[in-house]
Amino acid sequence: MRLLLDEHLSPKGIGGRLQARGHDVRALAGDEGTTGLADVDVLALAAGEARILVTCNARDFDPLAREWAESGRAHAGLVLIWTLDNHQHTAIVAALERLFDLYPSQRAWRDLVVAI
Repeated sequence: MRLLLDEHLSPKGIGGRLQARGHDVRALAGDEGTTGLADVDVLALAAGEARILVTCNARDFDPLAREWAESGRAHAGLVLIWTLDNHQHTAIVAALERLFDLYPSQRAWRDLVVAI
């Protein structure tokens, strides 16, 4: 899967593990060109690069996803992490892998919003 990890998710602890499993991962943390991007710009970046956005900022991205749906604006998928702390790397990766088993094609993620 093509993924974009929001800035609060570890590029090594989560991104590295996902890359080791064959996923194409871009992480905002440590990427100086994306520091301080507004949430709408983060979702637009993910959509423009056809990447599923994974974020712990569910409180802001949930209404943003609804706004995009209501306006007919498409995205490449969104995983909202509600129940796990961003430092629970192993649990986050395991939850993502279960989701990828349920929705195994990148195309199936188009405009899909899933909470874990």
